[in-house]
Amino acid sequence: MKLSNFDFNLPKELLAEYPAENRDESRLMVLHRDSGKIEHKMFKDVIDYFDEGDVMVLNNTKVFPARLYGNKEKTGARIEVFLLRELNQEQRLWDVLVDPARKIRIGNKLYFGDDDSLVAEVIDNTTSRGRTLRFLYDGSYTDFRKKLRSLGETPLPKYIKRDVEPEDEERYQTIYAKYEGAVAAPTAGLHFSKHLLKRLEIKGIDFAEITLHVGLGTFNPVEVEDLSKHKMDSEEMQIDEKAAEIVNNAKRAKKNVCAVGTTVMRSLESSVSSNGMLNPFGGWTNKFIFPPYDFSIANRMITNFHLPKSTLLMMISAFADHDMVVNAYDEAVKEKYRFYSYGDAMMIL
Repeated sequence: MKLSNFDFNLPKELLAEYPAENRDESRLMVLHRDSGKIEHKMFKDVIDYFDEGDVMVLNNTKVFPARLYGNKEKTGARIEVFLLRELNQEQRLWDVLVDPARKIRIGNKLYFGDDDSLVAEVIDNTTSRGRTLRFLYDGSYTDFRKKLRSLGETPLPKYIKRDVEPEDEERYQTIYAKYEGAVAAPTAGLHFSKHLLKRLEIKGIDFAEITLHVGLGTFNPVEVEDLSKHKMDSEEMQIDEKAAEIVNNAKRAKKNVCAVGTTVMRSLESSVSSNGMLNPFGGWTNKFIFPPYDFSIANRMITNFHLPKSTLLMMISAFADHDMVVNAYDEAVKEKYRFYSYGDAMMIL
């Protein structure tokens, strides 16, 4: 499989700028791997495909307001700072992306807030766009995080050209988000409403929660034709014993295990025991899944519609037959499904 196998023509108007009015009323394409059959449904219809004892695995990471705007000392130039990862809590060190990158050098200071109440100094150039910043802040760590939160805004993906609106703070977050640490939402989970979760629970579906803090590595473009040469950025993940037990019990009972999103699928496949069961895990994963690949844990997945040449499209092409996915995406474009973070959903059975 080469990078060019994952290219397709995606009309710009199919990139979703806004979420569906109601979470569980986005459209749902259901793809049956055994026959190639495609069904067109509403997301809330997922309940019809699951029975008592089946398991849905959810990623309970929470998006933090990672996009800040500061001004460069002396020139006052406006600089976008995207917080990627905290490196050292005590020293207030963060890995960030800056834009425009060409204007930022080691030693530059950036001022944030109307009153310049937060200052950061550039102490390292890690990549062409990446930098390490040290925030200069005298208060407690709790106050510092509050300050970051108050100055930051919801990090909507760059393809959304409009300004962030108040509703984005709630809609670009799953309703089961718990542990802050992601710079992008696990978007397959955005379709679940409280009402739908309750109905699934009443029907006897079990839920296992794992945590994978989504970084920007998931969205980094693949720049090599030979996929085996692409390196994924590492992302922090956690699978506790309770989640592993729920999944393993379902597997032993021959029940369905559904990964809600590519982040969940990557987490599950990053911690497989020698006998094909799920191990508890705490640490980092840089697993890159592309065809051909044998999956060990989940036999179903829910996901959004992904961009051409993306690692996410490669993963679902490994889960379903590549030609089947090409056909499904052709159908999605023809039927005007909405793509990407705020777009519609696909369930692969």
